Amino acid sequence: MEGVGRPSGDDVGGRCAYQGAPGAFSHEACLDLRPWDEAVPYDSFEAALDALKAGEVGCALIPVENSAIGRVEPAASLVEAADLAVVSEIWRPIRLALMAPPGASLRSVKTVESHPAALRQCPETLAALGLTPVEAFDTAGAARAVAEAGDLSRAAVAPTRAAEVYELSILRNDIQDSEDNRTRFVLLSANPG
Repeated sequence: MEGVGRPSGDDVGGRCAYQGAPGAFSHEACLDLRPWDEAVPYDSFEAALDALKAGEVGCALIPVENSAIGRVEPAASLVEAADLAVVSEIWRPIRLALMAPPGASLRSVKTVESHPAALRQCPETLAALGLTPVEAFDTAGAARAVAEAGDLSRAAVAPTRAAEVYELSILRNDIQDSEDNRTRFVLLSANPG
């Protein structure tokens, strides 16, 4: 896949802000689309945008729209209000995985944690599995919390990379309700030149 906002000439990689913990969809997008940059995590969309405005990073990759749920909030509203240049945008496929600590099974799991936007992309599947959704600040952050707790009744919805990062077992892949689940990311810069 072609990178977005690829540096030209002798430019070297910089720092690209994203919201979430390592292994989040935004982190995955940074690694895949801007491999020449250091991906820098922030706990909130606002913090990532503030870091860009303050010059701590050269760009930010932020999800603003999903094909299944529409606008990704609060990200879309924050981007609109930020007065930053949109350098480029790209739609990426989003595949959700259900993951839990090793030893867990679909029978042992009772709750599933994730970012609200991710939970809204798989409500039918979660209901069919009898799982109770629990909102978290981030997909990979939920995976990290589930891994740290080691509770076989807790699972997370996150990218498969998060399972690798936090040593979780994938109980089921592709749990998104729509086969054509995609998210639009925008690459933002404080200096569009």
